[in-house]
Order: sequence, then C-alpha cells, then structure tokens
Amino acid sequence: MFGPATFNSSPHPQGASVPTTAVRRTALLTNGRRHGPITRLITPWGIGELTRPFVLLNYAEAAQRSRSLFGIHPPSGIAALTVVLNGELLLEDASGQQREVSAPGFAWTRTGSVVWHEVGPASHEPLRAFQLWIAQRAPQDPPAPSDYIAPDDVEQDGPVRVLLGRFGRARSRVRHVPSDVNCFRVQLKDGQHFRYAAPERHNVTWLAVDRGSLQLQAGEQVHWEQLFALFGDSAGVIEAQASGETSFVLGSATRSS
Repeated sequence: MFGPATFNSSPHPQGASVPTTAVRRTALLTNGRRHGPITRLITPWGIGELTRPFVLLNYAEAAQRSRSLFGIHPPSGIAALTVVLNGELLLEDASGQQREVSAPGFAWTRTGSVVWHEVGPASHEPLRAFQLWIAQRAPQDPPAPSDYIAPDDVEQDGPVRVLLGRFGRARSRVRHVPSDVNCFRVQLKDGQHFRYAAPERHNVTWLAVDRGSLQLQAGEQVHWEQLFALFGDSAGVIEAQASGETSFVLGSATRSS
C-alpha cells in the first residue's frame, strides 16, 4: 500500500520507542462540531475524558479581517498551545502581554484568558490555527511566563516540527515543558510515508488533519474534512501515507485522571 517515499521516527528515550511491527488501530474518527470559524475536536464535556491531559482542541479557519477573532478563558491548571498554520495572530495573555505569532510559529501560555487578534495585510488565504488545552499535573503559582516560539526557532526532524516534547533529534524550545507529552506538526509531500511509535507510557495518541489526506496502514483514511482520529490504548506503531500535500498535528501523552 505504501510507496517508496518514507520517513521513520528515530528511537529515543523521550521520543519514539523501539520499533515494533504491531499496528496501532484507530478507536474513533470524527468531524468535530463547527461553530462559525471554529471546529471543536476535543471538548471537556465530550471525548476530553478519553484524551486527558488533552482536554480541548479547536481548529480555526477564518477570512482575514482586522478585529478580535475570539477570547478563551481556560480554568486553573490549564496551559494553552496555539499553533499558527497560516497567517498571523496577535495574542494577549492574562498579564496583558501582547505578542505576534506568525506561521509556522506557536505560543505556549499558562492559566488566564487569551485573546486572538488577527494581524497583517488582508490575504486571499484564510487564517488557520489550532489551539490545544493541556491539563497540568502540578499547576504553578504564580504561572510561569508564556513562551512565544518564532518559526525559525521550531526544531525539526525531517517533516516533523516539534512543539512539545521530543522527536528523533529535535526537541521543544518551550520552557517548563509538561512531562509525558509530545505534540508535533507534520507536513508530508504526496506519497510520503510517516511512522510514529509513541513512548511506552503514552496510552493517548491522536491526530488532526488540516490539509490533504492520510491513508493509515490499518485501512482507514483520514481526510481534512474528517480532521480527527483517536488511537486505541494498545502499544504499536502508527503508519500513514500522505495523499496529496498533507498537514496534521499529532499529540501523545500518558493519560491523566
């Protein structure tokens, strides 16, 4: 099924585990729920109980305009990862600090409200971004400063840009990284093959497609219209091949209560 273009994760104590031939199958495929420019893929009142410490995942796609897009108000003990896929955002955190985040950079902000303001000239390309809430096992008081990672500072191993955790030779630039959490943005060319073996204790793994399509080795196909796939608890390898230019984010972690 898979073509010659391949990319395999490198074994590492903090990244992919030792290779295995078992295939990790999907437990859930879903489109999420769309509310205006926002598609909710994980919510605390939905599958968030299955995906903790990942308690919320939003995908935003909106025409460029010069006004506030929306504000979020995560509760105590939650950190927010904002990944800009296309365009620019001006983020304002609870301290009043404002920083511009351009694609493909990202921001890591702790407890407190965050407001997204679109910036930059109008474009025919829509603003696109993911926002992920992660429950922290030991909330800091007071919260640590936010991290804003510029595009050129995001470490990369092959097609994988590391947002949190580690993959192969690349690791996150975020300070005070949560333990037992990986989060990557992956961009594949048509026909390129991706392989991910999560660390041994990572029994929560999901991916969300924002462009293109992925053909999984187990037989499922995840389109950008479908967006979200949650994998079962069993150990094994996620194998996928891109159909067309494909972009997705992937998260894995140790399930928390």
